[in-house]
Formats: sequence, structure tokens, C-alpha cells
Amino acid sequence: MSSSAVELSEIVDAAVAEHRDGLGPLMPVLHSVQENLGFIPAESIPMIAGQLNLSRAEIQGVIGFYHDFKTEPGGEHLVQLCRAEACQAMGSRELEMHVKQRLGIDFGQTSGDGLFSLEPVYCLGNCACAPSMMIDESLHARVSADRFDELVSGLEADE
Repeated sequence: MSSSAVELSEIVDAAVAEHRDGLGPLMPVLHSVQENLGFIPAESIPMIAGQLNLSRAEIQGVIGFYHDFKTEPGGEHLVQLCRAEACQAMGSRELEMHVKQRLGIDFGQTSGDGLFSLEPVYCLGNCACAPSMMIDESLHARVSADRFDELVSGLEADE
């Protein structure tokens, strides 16, 4: 078994051991695996299924149903653009078009260089300062196309 397979097995084993005795352990196990790896690898599904006595189809059904679970590695930086009504009223649709063009990706995708992933979000609780977005853990308000370009350029320069 390769070192990455051993690491994956250890991560799955630890997640199952921590959550096995709780009610409905699958969701916490999946969250734990994703928290540790950034996504849920296909190779982890049979491991989780075996340890929780579930079918692979049950696990894949849960992963497919909840959009927060990722089955592919994401970018180094997560850009979340608010699509709620207040942000739309303040220009987030135009900003969305600019962001997609600037990054060369659509929602749910990762840039070819692996630097950025783009996800929609439906309220950041920053409506008075729309349009808003999160980049990684930082909330940004009143974001214009120029401001977005500044933010992204700063992240690209750090790489």
C-alpha cells in the first residue's frame, strides 16, 4: 500500500473511530475526511462503507445530495460570490460575469492552475454592503470588478 493510501486509511479510521458510536455517524465521518483532505476521495468510500456497514451507493448518495461535499480537490483559494437578492440588486450579476471571465471558470470549478475554486453562496449576512464575497476566510464588501482584480492579483503574487 502506498504512503498516500496509508494516510487515507488512517484518516478514515480516525474519523470512523471518533463518530461510530454517535447517532447517524456518516455525515460527521464525511465532514471529518473532507476537513482533513479538502475533499472526499473515491478510494475512501469503500473504506467508510465497510466500517459503517453501509453500501457504497448509500455513501455516494449522501455525497451527491449535499453540495458541500467535494469529490475532487479544490483550488488553493476558495472564492464564494453572494447571489442573494440584495447583492444582485447592487450588481453581483455583473460582478459574477467578471469573476468567471477573470478566473476562466464557472461555479463549481477550479482554475487550471489549481489556484482558485469558485462557488455560489446565497447570503453572507453583509447585505448593507453589497455586493459581497468571501475569499478563503475573509469577507469583502462592496466588491467591484476592479477590487476583485486587486484581491486576486495579490493572491497570485503570493504564489
